[in-house]
Amino acid sequence: MAGTEEQVSAALLERIARCRTAVLPGRRIPLHIGDEPVGYVGAALAADLASYARPHPGGLSIPPEEAARLNAVATPLGPAHGFRTRGELFDVRSRIDGPVLATLDRGALPAFGVIGVGVHLNGYVRRADGPHLWIGRRSATKKLDPGKLDNLVGGGVSAGMGAFDTLAKEAAEEASIPAGTIAQARAVARIAYDMERPEGLRRDLLVCYDLELDESFRPEAADGEVESFSLVPAREMLGIVAGTDEVKFNVNLVIIDFLLRHGVLADPSGRVRAALAAQPPAAAD
Repeated sequence: MAGTEEQVSAALLERIARCRTAVLPGRRIPLHIGDEPVGYVGAALAADLASYARPHPGGLSIPPEEAARLNAVATPLGPAHGFRTRGELFDVRSRIDGPVLATLDRGALPAFGVIGVGVHLNGYVRRADGPHLWIGRRSATKKLDPGKLDNLVGGGVSAGMGAFDTLAKEAAEEASIPAGTIAQARAVARIAYDMERPEGLRRDLLVCYDLELDESFRPEAADGEVESFSLVPAREMLGIVAGTDEVKFNVNLVIIDFLLRHGVLADPSGRVRAALAAQPPAAAD
């Protein structure tokens, strides 16, 4: 993107704002397990949960002894409330590092307003002209953002798994990265947002990793989720993020964070850094 520093910053702030469109609770009803807040549901879904969840000050509460049934209760409600289960359970917590209170199918998370945790990997090569990022292009058959540009590796953290375990699994499946190589990845950032999407309310936490790779490394798509990989100068990615709509919506945030930390993006006012670091009121630290 050609433009002044101020214009680039304004474009990046707009990319961040696109992921922070939800106002909570808004018209949604807070959902608890016992007294622990875990999500938000619309009025129609709340009505269909009336025989399962009890009234709670300001919302609904699932009795803790009934929480194990959450996914079994949610699954048959999908057709009436616009979600399709995907056969992959996610942990339900009140706080990201808190105890697991229940599990829920990934496809139901937006309808229930439950936080989903994902991992993203910035795979980069250090060169004299600055870092170059390995960028994937998502398969045209992907349901979410087909054909968009993506990080080298990314994926949701399934129930019972940790962030790094998920990263290692996805790295092998998506880019054929050996275990010994991915072990060098460093956790560098957490980015949270609450976003209105066609599928519902996305309350996501992205756990971001950096991995410096050798010049000889070549990722290979192994599971069909990525069409191709390209090694792109980070300065060029700044222009792509700021000036186009080619990048998957939340991957914009991960790349902006990388550009800031690696000195590719000048942010003398600190506005971009502050906007990226802002935490949604409902998101856990």
